[in-house]
Amino acid sequence: MLSPQCHRPCPHSATVPIPTVPLSLSWQCHHLCPLCPTDPQWYPARQSLRLDPKGRSLRDEDALQALPVGTTATLYFRDLGAQISWVTVFLTEYAGPLLIYLLFYFRVPFLYGPRYDFTASRHRVVHLACCCHSFHYVKRLLETLFVHRFSHGTMPLRNIFKNCTYYWGFAAWMAYYINHPLYTPPAYGDEQVKLALAVFLARKIPYPTRNPFTWLFLLVSCPNYTYE
Repeated sequence: MLSPQCHRPCPHSATVPIPTVPLSLSWQCHHLCPLCPTDPQWYPARQSLRLDPKGRSLRDEDALQALPVGTTATLYFRDLGAQISWVTVFLTEYAGPLLIYLLFYFRVPFLYGPRYDFTASRHRVVHLACCCHSFHYVKRLLETLFVHRFSHGTMPLRNIFKNCTYYWGFAAWMAYYINHPLYTPPAYGDEQVKLALAVFLARKIPYPTRNPFTWLFLLVSCPNYTYE
């Protein structure tokens, strides 16, 4: 294995036999190289292996014996950095907004002032918003645990900070104003909720079919969400 930057053998380079049992490429290199198992830093998820230094990374499902090479293959190794599983990423992203919103909903101390600690809003729409928000993220957490299947097992650890800043930040910004003691719902709030429920129920009229093209496609070739 060579470094793609300087084309020199990487510290964990070694000549290994091609196994008869098909394993994922990164696991083959990890277990067959005599140095990799002794250094936990180079676990398979953070390996990027290429046949060409400027080519695409080989898929993890690829096996050494299936590569378009002869009896000797030169692989270029790139360190992808610390990795984290996608399940952990989604659980972290979705658990944060759920808990943050509830902190503002219950008005824990140091958020709105001592006189409002653990007080409840008298407006029904505030409680309805909390139920909808909590249900949304509980559903996402359950889908992550029991429904979703991920094509890639991991992502760079540094990306989780950007993702969580987005989810957690907007949840705090939204929850602060909705649950504020001085919050006053709009005069047409109840009518707006009823209209939204009616549209939600009427969306299946007519019942959708497998044909994705509606009559508006006769006027617009590629309509966007609002057919602009």
